[in-house]
Amino acid sequence: MTPPSKTPAVMFQGTGSDVGKSLIVAGLSRLFARQGLAVRPFKPQNMSNNAAPAISHETGWGEIGRAQALQARAAGLTPHTDMNPVLLKPQSDTGAQLVVNGRVKGNPDARAYHALKPSLLPGVLDAYGRLSDGADLVLIEGAGSPAEVNLRAGDIANMGFAEAADVPVVLVGDIERGGVIAALVGTWTLLPPEEQTRLAGFIVNRFRGDPRLFDDALPVIRDRTGMTSLGVLPWLDSARDLPAEDTSSLADRYTGAGWSAADIRIAVPRLPRIANFDDLDPLVAEPDVALRLVEPGDDLPTDANLILLCGSKSTRGDLAALRENGWAEQITAAAQRAAHIVGICGGYQMLGQNIADPTGIEGAPGETPGLGLLDVETVMSGDKTLASVTGVSPVTSDPVAGFEMHMGDTIGPDTTRPMLLIEDQDTNRPDGARSADGRVSGTYVHGLFASDDFRHSFLKSLYPARSKGFDWNQHIDVALDRLADHLEAHIDTAQILEIARRT
Repeated sequence: MTPPSKTPAVMFQGTGSDVGKSLIVAGLSRLFARQGLAVRPFKPQNMSNNAAPAISHETGWGEIGRAQALQARAAGLTPHTDMNPVLLKPQSDTGAQLVVNGRVKGNPDARAYHALKPSLLPGVLDAYGRLSDGADLVLIEGAGSPAEVNLRAGDIANMGFAEAADVPVVLVGDIERGGVIAALVGTWTLLPPEEQTRLAGFIVNRFRGDPRLFDDALPVIRDRTGMTSLGVLPWLDSARDLPAEDTSSLADRYTGAGWSAADIRIAVPRLPRIANFDDLDPLVAEPDVALRLVEPGDDLPTDANLILLCGSKSTRGDLAALRENGWAEQITAAAQRAAHIVGICGGYQMLGQNIADPTGIEGAPGETPGLGLLDVETVMSGDKTLASVTGVSPVTSDPVAGFEMHMGDTIGPDTTRPMLLIEDQDTNRPDGARSADGRVSGTYVHGLFASDDFRHSFLKSLYPARSKGFDWNQHIDVALDRLADHLEAHIDTAQILEIARRT
């Protein structure tokens, strides 16, 4: 086990999930990198089905939480598995796929994982030590809340890591949720004295209106906790331009705003175990596109140009949910009325004739009939495919860059009409499948809609009169710069740097 690093570092913990820790770390990563510092983002344990490929010192490629990949980009770095050594990808209400150093290590239930956590801490500290080597600053993100005292034993996500690595902590509260004073004071109160002294300050996030109205609350928090206010962050609309990590924000993100007036209308069924939903972000950012996440119990809109099935962490389980909600029949009806249907990864598998999981990789062993819109079949077997890929569309010749991250192999007659051709050494490997009329298609490649030329051509096939859209990568970098500017204007970033240098 690597000894605790003496590289300047600070950990951002929250009063709960989705209080803005991820974006604060991303914004500070961009801000301090712009100041010439070698910044490294780190999250010891993450729980998310939104993942991204990353370089691994062990296996070449692995996966980490999507938020850490965004933070790496903000810092001007290539994502690395050391940035998120433990990733949990929920597959059911009680169990998750466990990814350690970028690779799948099993599928423990909650109780089994709780018992396993102490054995993971040495590897987490090793990753932190490697990442810190040569850095000027490490920005660490916690998970959930340190006030979950029932989970404190063996903790590696919050105070357990902060104590082991000996790093100071800044507490983040979200005023948008209400009760932020109670959340900040209550979190401090529930911690033991040695952890209370580790809290170096707090940030109040997502304030709407005049922040001066919160001035009288700041001494209340300070007097009851001893924590210093590092600032009150106003609401930032452009934060929506950056990929989200938590599913809790999806309903507010993909609302179908402007649906009736949009040239292109995209409906996305909200699957219980939806994964890599950031595939949707380049589409929803287009000005002539309305994208609606359809909640369970609601019907798919009959005027949608496109129905898109996202990835899934439990493909057969989510396929059952499609049927339970009546969406399977509605998707079939949409195909019959000439709407386009696209599936990505697990969504692609669902479009086929059958999905077999003989060894129970994603749940109970068995087989499930697919939607039957593509003449392909999938068998869940072997190791997880993890790779960054480039290729072209065989229809338009537009270049595509993205990544594969899936279990299972898919074969069948419709794969002779691939959706993409992937560059593989000196050959072009076919990926995915298309129906004979081209209106139903599927692919294993995530991130394909972030490729501007491909996205523009794809959307033009749905609405031929549309003009070319925008540069997605530039869009993300502009949003990161705006976030960094916002943090610099409203919180004491010099004090945060000073706190980190106390390490």
